[in-house]
Amino acid sequence: MKLLPMDAVNYHSWHRFLVAASIGVLLQALGGASVAVPSSNCYALDNSSRLLDFTSYIGHLFEYEGKDSDFVVRFCKDVESRSQAGYIDFGRFDESNYFVSGSGQIDFIQGYYKGDLINCERTYSKLGRTAQVNIICGSCPNGQCKGDLGCICNVTYESSCRVIVELAMPCEKHRMRVFEGFTLGFHPRSWEIVYNGMTQLGYEKSHGEFSFSTEQRQVALHMTAVASLSRLVQKPTFKVVPETGLEVRLSGSAALGKPPTTLSPSLLTVDWTCEVARDTPYEVEFTIPIENYEPIQFTLTKMCDYQQNREKEATKGWAVFGVFSFIFMVCSTLFCCGGLIYKARFQNQRGLDALPGMTFLSACLQAVTGGTQSSPRAEDYTDPFVNPASWRGQKTSNQGTGQQQQTQVRYGSI
Repeated sequence: MKLLPMDAVNYHSWHRFLVAASIGVLLQALGGASVAVPSSNCYALDNSSRLLDFTSYIGHLFEYEGKDSDFVVRFCKDVESRSQAGYIDFGRFDESNYFVSGSGQIDFIQGYYKGDLINCERTYSKLGRTAQVNIICGSCPNGQCKGDLGCICNVTYESSCRVIVELAMPCEKHRMRVFEGFTLGFHPRSWEIVYNGMTQLGYEKSHGEFSFSTEQRQVALHMTAVASLSRLVQKPTFKVVPETGLEVRLSGSAALGKPPTTLSPSLLTVDWTCEVARDTPYEVEFTIPIENYEPIQFTLTKMCDYQQNREKEATKGWAVFGVFSFIFMVCSTLFCCGGLIYKARFQNQRGLDALPGMTFLSACLQAVTGGTQSSPRAEDYTDPFVNPASWRGQKTSNQGTGQQQQTQVRYGSI
């Protein structure tokens, strides 16, 4: 079947429409995807906090033919002016310099710094030659671009040390919206896991080198957000892969739905216990829904070299021991009080003699210390068969010690 030119145009239009509609339905069916930080620093956030990743364009050459020289932009690399006299570097894309969103016709602005210093040693904070690249998503205003990867629309020299470049290039249509200002880390002021709403490398999927050891039964996570948008943060959920073998419980203010702020971070405590040992780590996929934004998703892994007992079972023995100790103390107290009352009322004993078990204790102490003598009883003084010499000798030996020695003899070492 042969298509006429107009029919061919309509066919391609319908084909593109069907492909776009299929992609949209597929994205809705899969649900919101997580936002992971791109693998390079060549990315940008637009005015609506949507992420555009230009990693595939790194090093792409855009050329502009001028009268005396040609101008070249190697995307996310450097900017150069080329002529018969040689190359002049107008700056390089520093790793710390990201895209910033523009306004009006300009979608993004990109800075290149630290170019050649010749005759530009004292300009722009001693950064040498610099360039500003204004990125337009689409085509040039005058429609002079040819090709699918864009082109340089215009080059304007503000001075011999600074140049402004207008660059038109295609941009992604389906962009994920980032919840800017959200952080999550192992400390209230750290962001190892999530920074500025984007999951950092190492936690966007399972990594063996980032796994927690078996001995670590608890992990504390701290999350912060901009106070004006903190109410959009919802309760976190999790999924364990595989589903059985690792028990996971969430607690803390974040698990209860408390909105996190910069001054008052929310705490998410993860308690996990190994029920089944395995050679590969368990994966715990966390999801924090954000209203009107893409959800925050990250993955933590834990090794289980051996089976762990639950904390309740580990503390059960100590609880039983505490109950029996309490019962023993109460029974001992009642026994002592009852024995003291009985001896005081019915046996007419006073002081230490009235304590239960004191007679047995004194006998044991006398046996240990070897003491066999006791204080002379009253009937010993009236006994006619007592040897007076031995009585006088005993009396003489006891005069130096006094009442304290008599007490020690009677009650042992007490």
